[in-house]
Amino acid sequence: LRPPTYLDQTTTTMISSNALRTFARRAASSTTARRFASSGAGAGAAGAESQSAQQTAAYITAGALVVSMACVSQAGKKDATATLGFGQSKKVEEAVKKTEDKFAAYWPRNIMILFGPPGAGKGTHGPKIEDQLTIPQLSTGDMLRAAVAAKTEVGLKAAAVMKAGGLVSDDIVVGIIRDRIKEADCRFGFILDGFPRTLVQARALDKMLAEEGACVTKVIELQVPDEVLEERICGRWIHKKSGRSYHVKFAPPKSMKLGADGKPVPESMKDDETGESLMQRPDDTATALVKRLKGYHGETVPILDHYRPNGIVREVNANQGMGGVWKEVEASLGR
Repeated sequence: LRPPTYLDQTTTTMISSNALRTFARRAASSTTARRFASSGAGAGAAGAESQSAQQTAAYITAGALVVSMACVSQAGKKDATATLGFGQSKKVEEAVKKTEDKFAAYWPRNIMILFGPPGAGKGTHGPKIEDQLTIPQLSTGDMLRAAVAAKTEVGLKAAAVMKAGGLVSDDIVVGIIRDRIKEADCRFGFILDGFPRTLVQARALDKMLAEEGACVTKVIELQVPDEVLEERICGRWIHKKSGRSYHVKFAPPKSMKLGADGKPVPESMKDDETGESLMQRPDDTATALVKRLKGYHGETVPILDHYRPNGIVREVNANQGMGGVWKEVEASLGR
């Protein structure tokens, strides 16, 4: 395989690097097809497994071709141009996009669920996972508000229910997720935060993903003893717009000032990036925490048990320094 004549060594390596990152991201999920085929979500296990094998062979070949491209470039091409003109740069971008589109179309997406009790650190480590995998973290609350604001079909249904004072049904929430994951930033995958909360919701999610030819590929639970969470929760302050989380002891905002009682002055609690006021959630109290934890443990354990047979559940000790937690999270992202 010879690289196109308009590519120099640096450019070919760049394409290879981009394509290989994409290939690695998709290849990391290659075992998912087998899990999907063996789970209740996928009909026709034998056919799905056969199709998975064909796709795997095809894209291992594609990955090898990309590597070959880089090797050929490094071995020679003395007459290649040192710099690229505008037209050539456009060709490079088109080549990279074509490769990424192909991987996005044929490889299972990296679909992750992030679990953890209140105060476990989802708000801290979720964005890091986003950056690491280059996939968005999706909050059901944010998606619901966006769908209502955009007046989508499912958003209008949700608005009608909320206006009547009812609770949005699982079907509506799943429909909102279905619409959201069709957007371009989700083509390689996404991280779900706040859904599913029950085993019924998990099964509904599985069914919807199966209809899209996908399935959950990773479940990560951040574990913290209940007795440790009270201090974390009661000292937490939130920037509502971005979801950035602060803590009066562990991660205070730069603007924080303490009063005579040793407690933070509410007016001094500002977001480091925007300077906007921070807030405390009404349920971030010791009394509310007891009820929230009881609900979390009762609902989450069955979901973890549901996905555990697929070999995709990873448990992280979140009762340690942030560096140690992230090290475990990062290790759990691999296969």
